[in-house]
Amino acid sequence: MPETSEKKILVVDDEPDVRNFIAAVLEDAGFNVETAIDGLDALEKVEAFSPDLMTLDMVMPRMPGIKVIRTLRKNKKWAKLPIIIITAHARDELGSDQITEFMALTSKVSPKIILEKPISPARLVNAICQILGLEPKAVEAADEDSTDERNKLAKLIQDTDSDTLRKIRKLLNKKKKTEPYFLFE
Repeated sequence: MPETSEKKILVVDDEPDVRNFIAAVLEDAGFNVETAIDGLDALEKVEAFSPDLMTLDMVMPRMPGIKVIRTLRKNKKWAKLPIIIITAHARDELGSDQITEFMALTSKVSPKIILEKPISPARLVNAICQILGLEPKAVEAADEDSTDERNKLAKLIQDTDSDTLRKIRKLLNKKKKTEPYFLFE
């Protein structure tokens, strides 16, 4: 099985904090990481860096993510490059049309993964490892943190009165009906 250090990831996001966070998470997991500040920069770096996978923001200046995808899909060398969409606009007008177009442009590419900001480091690394056929090793600490959070949440739920729980369930059911898809296979 290949090692994470053998895999190259191109991180594309116009927000420096997000870009640096994602790059740090992936470097900590052992990946070889390059970053790009927008779509035009991404297309240049794809040729120079030859990534095995790209994380891509959808809403960026100069060239949005969907145009990057269209350009890559026209190039035989990059037509099947795995792309994970990381966006803060999955639920709004700015991003929903682009998400729909992404789904159409990648209809023959599987899996399709869309992660909404803020992202979980463990979820991102696990998604990349799944796509690239790697064993996720560097996310164990993050998974332990998730378990602690689940335990804290379970305790809060146990200590909450039934009327409040009914209200929370009602809110969650409303949200579930309007929530977009995030992981496709």
